[in-house]
Amino acid sequence: MTERAMLRRAVLAAALPHVPFDGWTDRLLNRAAADIDLDPAEARRLFPGGASDLIALFVAEADRRMIEDLVKRDLGSLRVRDRIALAVRTRLEHARPHREAVRRALAYHALPFHAAAGTRALYRTVDAIWRAAGDRATDMNFYTKRALLAGVYGATLLFWLDDTSEGGAATWAFLERRIDDVMTIQKARGRLAKRLPDPDRIVARLARATRTRRPA
Repeated sequence: MTERAMLRRAVLAAALPHVPFDGWTDRLLNRAAADIDLDPAEARRLFPGGASDLIALFVAEADRRMIEDLVKRDLGSLRVRDRIALAVRTRLEHARPHREAVRRALAYHALPFHAAAGTRALYRTVDAIWRAAGDRATDMNFYTKRALLAGVYGATLLFWLDDTSEGGAATWAFLERRIDDVMTIQKARGRLAKRLPDPDRIVARLARATRTRRPA
């Protein structure tokens, strides 16, 4: 790992305890830099996009930890739907200590001028989940799968934020229902193709958008 990457992770780690109070802001970046005795100017060089770049790293790190966990599992013995369910659950369980940071990130991305960054973050996560699950599609199914999973993951994430059930049991049951819904849609997709919006074209545009700006 490069020194720059290590510094970026250090800033993020210092920032997370402050997010519930400061939100994802430039003030947060300055406080994190102060906590690790880093010159604020250097922190801005590490995160030229400010809070947006800091959130992007937060999401990327969560995706990385999910993948590291999943490669230790015997995913090959599971059905595809079970691999996806396990990946989503793993992703959310890793985020549990930083639930408020996730909530604040969603609020940040809900603002119109931050929506594109939110779309890129969501796409990268669902892409990471599918790749970890062993997806090797290169045709339009590649985009269809990610469009459908974006809906499942997004809905489950919102449910999870307010779930107070023991061990997140309500969230995992909700996730299973959403996957059941998707399986039903997939079976009926051929018959309803002329009536349903085409997710392939939509997500293909999102995929192209992610290539225009990636965090270092």
